Amino acid sequence: MKSVADFCHLKSKTLNNYYKEQLSGYRSWNQLSHADQYMCFKDNLGENISIDETALSNGELYTIVTGKAGHGRHGTVIAMIKGTKADDVCRYLMKLPEGKRRMVKNVTLDMAGSMRQIVKRCFPKATQIIDRFHVQKQMQEALQDLRVQYRWQVIEQENSNIKRARKEKRKYIPPCFDNGDTMRQLLVRSRYLLFKSPDKWTKSQRIRAEILFKQFDDIKQFYYLTLQLGQIYSHNYDKNVARVKLALWFNKVEQWNYPQFNTVIETFKNHNDRILNFFENRLTNAAAESFNAKLKSFRATFRGVDDVRFYLYRVMMLYA
Repeated sequence: MKSVADFCHLKSKTLNNYYKEQLSGYRSWNQLSHADQYMCFKDNLGENISIDETALSNGELYTIVTGKAGHGRHGTVIAMIKGTKADDVCRYLMKLPEGKRRMVKNVTLDMAGSMRQIVKRCFPKATQIIDRFHVQKQMQEALQDLRVQYRWQVIEQENSNIKRARKEKRKYIPPCFDNGDTMRQLLVRSRYLLFKSPDKWTKSQRIRAEILFKQFDDIKQFYYLTLQLGQIYSHNYDKNVARVKLALWFNKVEQWNYPQFNTVIETFKNHNDRILNFFENRLTNAAAESFNAKLKSFRATFRGVDDVRFYLYRVMMLYA
């Protein structure tokens, strides 16, 4: 048995290795042989669960199933499986007892087709609920895409103006708005304010938003349509009322006939029933997203993942 004095003389790498091999219990872990491919914890299965994906290292994706009853603490992780391919993930999830899998009532997930297949095959009695934040995110991304589209148009026009000024042997000075932004800067600096509600804008963002909306009415209209979508989710509507509210909202968006927003609406319509399931019990994937953030923070603390199995062992000790 090493004394405290002995530990003081150990190098950091030696100490870490000693903890791993002698103190942690890692070598006696009953899932060690397959942990980098999958690990399952049947006792953490409950009525309400989430399924999502995350990258551990070098972009290597893992499918993670978590239980809402764990609240992101011990008892949260149900399964972590390498990859996102439905057949592979299902093969390992099927190792969980069928009786427990059939007890799952609700699963929150994103709109990925693979996740839909996994839940349908492995948790056949569960209601699938598409996370509201993934729905809202699609609309926000389309709004940002419109802003970037205008930005490239402005850059192209600015380059033409500079080229013309050079031919005429004069200096090109782009016009500025009252807040000091050029058109190009206006579109670049408006990125973050479009993610916020007006009551959370700073004074400078409020001024910039007024200028932006005056220059681009369509950005203004889609910004407020994005807010309206959030308001539909925020109100405690009956599912049938929400169906009508969303249908009316779809019509408002489609009237503009913008390709990126039409794509968003078609996506929503393809997943309409699973989107509306949110209004039955208002479950979201927030816990899964929060857990993913904890994994990223945990990974950053150890400056990456060199030993995947040992990293997963530590995750298991904390969250499973």
